[in-house]
Amino acid sequence: MPKYDAMTVVEHLSELRTRIIRILIVLMLAMIAGFFLAQRILIYFKTVPPASVIAWHAFSPMDGLRIYMMLAFVIALACTLPFILYQLWGFVKNGLTPDEQRAALTYIPYTFLCFIIGLSFAYFVVFPMCMKFTTGISDRLGLVPTYGVAQYFGFMLNIILPLSLAFELPIIVMFLTKLRLLNPLLLHKFRRYAYLVLVITASLISPPDLVSHLMVAIPMFGLYEISVVLSRVVHRQQLQKAHLTALI
Repeated sequence: MPKYDAMTVVEHLSELRTRIIRILIVLMLAMIAGFFLAQRILIYFKTVPPASVIAWHAFSPMDGLRIYMMLAFVIALACTLPFILYQLWGFVKNGLTPDEQRAALTYIPYTFLCFIIGLSFAYFVVFPMCMKFTTGISDRLGLVPTYGVAQYFGFMLNIILPLSLAFELPIIVMFLTKLRLLNPLLLHKFRRYAYLVLVITASLISPPDLVSHLMVAIPMFGLYEISVVLSRVVHRQQLQKAHLTALI
């Protein structure tokens, strides 16, 4: 019987509390390091498009501190994501089979890689597109753009973070297929509903025009199709292993 089954509810909660405390400690240490990097990153953002052609303003005495906190948290989150995933794996591993434990641990580096790829795509492709659209609307209306630094970064993160998380979809689907909670047939059956959810998501995180929606939705469709292919690969491996086991 797995160790997970033998643990009491109190022991589960105690272990969960311990792992959350570890995550918070590492996150706080990373945020301290992030404070030293925040100014350099802020200067970098200021010297590259689209921020290089606009002026930032502080509308509150707290805006500067708010930006420091925001950047430090994003830096800390990106740096500690592998550790967070490892702690999550450590909490659930006792309820998994040895094969599932190895699979979950193997997926952790790829999860971090997908997050970085999504972050890069969102910042270098989608965010400039969104800024171009919104500034174009302001120009056509004869408005003079006056950007608050807190509002600028809030707008940027509202676009970047959801897309970065969306890039985790293939890894999540592979893992759930490994646990036999998903399979290619199920993904194919619910493809139309999945596309509807992706279109709604794309419309929420992109400017309100068809071109912007498509530029965000199409990569999401691609991620879903990649997820289906990867699920098919994992499912085929499971069938082959089951067949060999039956022959033995």
